[in-house]
Amino acid sequence: MADNFLEKHFEEYEARKAAFLRKKKHLPKIKPHLLERPEDEAL
Repeated sequence: MADNFLEKHFEEYEARKAAFLRKKKHLPKIKPHLLERPEDEAL
């Protein structure tokens, strides 16, 4: 096995993770849909 194999792969993982998080921050936030409730039918 090559020297620093795990360290190299961990650094690549950290770079991919950072890029993903940067991209994620620029995506629009998904707003939860408000449930439509019937007006006073149950009362």
